[in-house]
Amino acid sequence: MNLSGPRFGARLIVSSPRERNAPWKGSKKSGQRSPDRKPDKGLDDWLWGWHAVAAALGNRKRSAPIRLLATPDRARELESRFGRSKALEVVESAFISQVLPQGAVHQGIALRIPALDSVALEDFEPRRGAVLLMLDQVTDPQNVGAILRSAAAFGAAGVILQDRHAPKLTGVLAKAAVGAVDQIPTAHVVNLSRALETLADQGWRAVGLDGHTDVYLEQALDGGPTVLVLGSEGEGLRRLIAEHCDQLAKIPMPGGFESLNVSAAAAVALYEASRTRP
Repeated sequence: MNLSGPRFGARLIVSSPRERNAPWKGSKKSGQRSPDRKPDKGLDDWLWGWHAVAAALGNRKRSAPIRLLATPDRARELESRFGRSKALEVVESAFISQVLPQGAVHQGIALRIPALDSVALEDFEPRRGAVLLMLDQVTDPQNVGAILRSAAAFGAAGVILQDRHAPKLTGVLAKAAVGAVDQIPTAHVVNLSRALETLADQGWRAVGLDGHTDVYLEQALDGGPTVLVLGSEGEGLRRLIAEHCDQLAKIPMPGGFESLNVSAAAAVALYEASRTRP
């Protein structure tokens, strides 16, 4: 990911107490800042962890960073990989921990950056072998992050989420996705049923995962452009969403266990779909 563009051509700046207009006590090493008090937080638009931050910085569809916090070692890695950034602040690890939500495993790096734009459904090309994932009220950020990671690994064309019942693509979710947030196109829609109708008009076929049907997923897949629809772990697919699917199918589980975690089910379904590609 080459970032030799206008966002990364400026000199590196280490924030000083005077620049921040806050009573920070400077560290004696590398111009770092010590966390005497908590700084102002953004709402929930922080990314943390090396892979999530590096993928965001390498994505030219992103806007310029608002803040980029890194320990001295991470700052050197960033400069080596991307060049110098005017948004970079070299700080202590404890400072980053106080900026982020409690318990965030940040690996010495955090980024505040505007969210990615949602992709339009019309942007997904219904070519043979293409696979989309649609998540029906899957709200756990760890699960959604893991699903995005699997989608990237198996070459999915994109992921469709609901506007109001899906976590933001930041924070814990982005950390779990290990950079896939910036690799997989995501569409946010108001109504999943209408989205399925739109996709059907464009040539997509929807296959909903449902453990109560007699059809196995292998039988339901035909190699055409397919939307795999997964429901929440507790409720599964909602009735109206299931009715908008062309076929309901289940993952065979010869071990007799009742169900899989939704992120595990997504990975299995994506693997099965990859086998039908030409």
